[in-house]
Amino acid sequence: MQIVTNAFLSIVVPLYNEEDNVTLLTEKIHESLNGYDYQIIYVDDFSTDDTRQVIKKMDDDKVHLIELKKNYGQSLALAAGIDYATGDYIITMDGDLQNDPSDIPKMLEYAEEGEYDLITGIRQKRKDSLVKKIPSKIANFLVRRVTKLDIKDNGCALKVFTKEIAKGLNLYGEMHRFITLLAFLEGAQIKQVPVKHHARNAGVSKYGLERVFKVVADMMLLLFIRKYFQRPIHLFGIFGVFLMILGTLIEMYLLVVKFGFGEDIGTRPLLIFGMMLILGGIQLFTIGIVMELLIRTYYESQSKRPYRIKKITIGDGQTA
Repeated sequence: MQIVTNAFLSIVVPLYNEEDNVTLLTEKIHESLNGYDYQIIYVDDFSTDDTRQVIKKMDDDKVHLIELKKNYGQSLALAAGIDYATGDYIITMDGDLQNDPSDIPKMLEYAEEGEYDLITGIRQKRKDSLVKKIPSKIANFLVRRVTKLDIKDNGCALKVFTKEIAKGLNLYGEMHRFITLLAFLEGAQIKQVPVKHHARNAGVSKYGLERVFKVVADMMLLLFIRKYFQRPIHLFGIFGVFLMILGTLIEMYLLVVKFGFGEDIGTRPLLIFGMMLILGGIQLFTIGIVMELLIRTYYESQSKRPYRIKKITIGDGQTA
């Protein structure tokens, strides 16, 4: 196999309950990157199965295990891995074997020859359920609508970053869904390439239909505060969006009653109720934005990271 770069690589993989996948994933990474100089950084997001024990039993000097003190979510697990990484290129991927490590050399070739800051995958013949595909399509559509970035697949976790861009992303909360957009707003030159996609090998998907609301809340956050998108407003934003949608539907119904059937709606309590829902939703969403900015200021002004590491283990049990 031709080696396309001599640069040191860091492969960052967030893990949560992937005991049945992590051994095979490690083997596939070694096979795909034979001849390259690299480290594998597994970030265990407080798994409740034997993921950590399986990794330690590998006794692999290329494998670095970061154990977080509690479950922080995928974005902060990624942030912990990226902060720790020392590679000239930082590669991110999921731990469920749906991404194929054999695509990495091709992506590195584009990064080297084209001088791109980010190479991101477009999943071909995607092997996911509608529960995952629908939020993904919404996110991709919204990104194209509200930004100048034409990305076909924002949800693909397989990406190759230059060290400078990856270290400057400053991920918080669950903004990993829009990591390509974050890089774009940092000035990254981006290349999209087709990559393979496989059905989940083992384990259970962590995504549900509630992700649709999170996607909408995240995109509204990006739209309104563009360069201050650190943590999604899931506490207030989801409820705010829901109330605004419900209130709008009520008012649309009353408009149809007024102009379609000529009925008087001025004395209907439903009219006031709908307006209250819209105003209440706007207020909740605004509170969410203010909270996001306060959290961002808190962490950055005190030079704190929003995650805590319990322990870092390298290969045969050496603690970093």
